[in-house]
Amino acid sequence: MSTTLITNIRSLVTNDPALGDATPLGLLPDAAVVLDGDRVAWVGPAAGAPAADEAVDAGGRAAIPGFVDSHSHLVFAGDRTQEFNARMSGRAYSAGGIRTTVAATRAATDEELSANVARYMAEALRQGTTTFETKSGYGLTVEDEARALRIAAFHTDEVTYLGAHIVSPDYADDPAAYVALVTGEMLDACAPYARWVDVFCEKGAFDGDQARAILTAGKAKGLHPRVHANQLGHGPGVQVAVELDAASADHCTHLSDEDVDALANSSTVATLLPGAEFSTRAQWPDARRLLDAGATVALSTDCNPGSSFTSSVPFCIALAVRDMGMTPDEAIWSATAGGAAALRRTDVGRLTPGARADLVLLDAPSHVHLAYRPGVPLVSDVWRQGKRCR
Repeated sequence: MSTTLITNIRSLVTNDPALGDATPLGLLPDAAVVLDGDRVAWVGPAAGAPAADEAVDAGGRAAIPGFVDSHSHLVFAGDRTQEFNARMSGRAYSAGGIRTTVAATRAATDEELSANVARYMAEALRQGTTTFETKSGYGLTVEDEARALRIAAFHTDEVTYLGAHIVSPDYADDPAAYVALVTGEMLDACAPYARWVDVFCEKGAFDGDQARAILTAGKAKGLHPRVHANQLGHGPGVQVAVELDAASADHCTHLSDEDVDALANSSTVATLLPGAEFSTRAQWPDARRLLDAGATVALSTDCNPGSSFTSSVPFCIALAVRDMGMTPDEAIWSATAGGAAALRRTDVGRLTPGARADLVLLDAPSHVHLAYRPGVPLVSDVWRQGKRCR
């Protein structure tokens, strides 16, 4: 393995207060990083950097950890352009639109689905995302859910079983039978390919008791819970997530004081997905309220063909700063270290010795430009697991 010195970094986000300015970002000015194979070997002032096999001049650019997108739905076919167009003309979003993607996904070949996942991950990588979580949930049969997870597992280690996305159209008249399938035969077929189990706990999808049963069954199979919680209205999702020690409660748009307190006093991360609110003209999550209460917050894209068809974490950072009460520092932390916390990972989302060598250079002197210059493609270079990708 060869070593690479990236030097002349104007501002380096380490996400380790001990390495930098004692803030959560651990900012280092005039910095350098040494990559050794797929790991970070050294971080510090550029003037004290050790020699390496190869040197890269960052040219005064800012460097940040690769983004950790801890919530996406990439195994699908088709799109929902007409639905989006109608919604922007006044029709409200509801969970029922998922059925359109289910039909297209079932009809697609394995090769078509895998090519779609690869395309969207490559798109995200060009924008600085180096860790990807993705879910099933558009098959809703034993065979289709299992093949979705098998395809996802070919592309990423962070794979989530979401047979409980909605009640399958095939079981519209017998939701209890579908829950039995999701917790039985479907779970047996899907568990070997997944790390996580998820449920859309929402009116029109699954209630609190159903969600609890699905997540508990997944835990018994060795899968760890995460929950789509409190997106469309107040409900039991956050409380179920905290009760079962879910890694994350995702969306968290409609929260009671009890929900906020529960998140703040647990290890469950509140993952906010502003792309969904942007694409549905819905109420923004109140990140400020969660942060002030002491909750851990992550930012992710929720990339999916219905309610958030974006793979751009920088776009979500800009939205979070503009419309959710986050500072630029909080937003970049939540999109890197926060995403890592939502995946219960300590090897990504930071640039510290021993961490995975995931580094992004920005065509800007500071990470603040991600919110300051919204919509501008600022990512100039990406290293993922020590390999330069662009």
